[in-house]
Amino acid sequence: MSKKYQHPDRRPAVITGASSGIGAETAKVLAAAGHPVALGARRVDALEEIAAAVRAEGGEAVAHRLDVTDDASVADFAAKATADLGEIEVVVSNAGLVAPGATIEVTSERFGREIDLNLVGAHRIVRAFAPAMVERRRGDIVFVSSDVAVRPRPFMAAYSAGKWGLEGMINALQMELEGSGVRASIVRPGPTWSGMGTDWDDDEAAFVLNQWVRFGLARHPHFLKAKAQADAIATVVGAPRGVHLSLLDVNPEAPVEEKS
Repeated sequence: MSKKYQHPDRRPAVITGASSGIGAETAKVLAAAGHPVALGARRVDALEEIAAAVRAEGGEAVAHRLDVTDDASVADFAAKATADLGEIEVVVSNAGLVAPGATIEVTSERFGREIDLNLVGAHRIVRAFAPAMVERRRGDIVFVSSDVAVRPRPFMAAYSAGKWGLEGMINALQMELEGSGVRASIVRPGPTWSGMGTDWDDDEAAFVLNQWVRFGLARHPHFLKAKAQADAIATVVGAPRGVHLSLLDVNPEAPVEEKS
């Protein structure tokens, strides 16, 4: 294979929203695959625990505070990750926020805050890392979306709108990057156990889940573990150059029915 189409031996990766759930599992899976990893999130204590666990397994990991809603924080994180690990070859944009509430009741300020984190935050990450990738003519940017981008859920309107917008941005980005050697990809999780939603009030969570059932959005009770999504991300990143896995829609399989 031409050197132009080979991955470099060292492929440092950054993961946003890495303090729990899909982000934490992605850091572990990529580190196990040989990627030096830089973990970013607001909860630095949790990041440090994950980074220490990666290092204990023989991997290379650093952790730095990251708030994707803050331009200065994103720039600082990018500079520190690059200084620690070298040129960043892989970016996993995973930071996200979802809160329950009726569209006509949530404040516009809260609605906007979710859009800022879930959509504009991803754009800030693109701006921080993608130009250098284009200059080098290689790199992977993987965006963690959600099945709400194609199957919006009631009482989660801001999250649904943010993920719809995110996938619109990515589809435009994919066309803009064509021929640059940089791959922008979507991993679209279906129902998955992760850190998101764990801070919801129990009664609110039960109400929202019941509405999913009411509108046919929860056909069976199975949820995936976060590692399944991390493995999908690793598959995208690990594809040989010249192969672009542009979208992986990753859903839990329904329970296997017993034969009568």
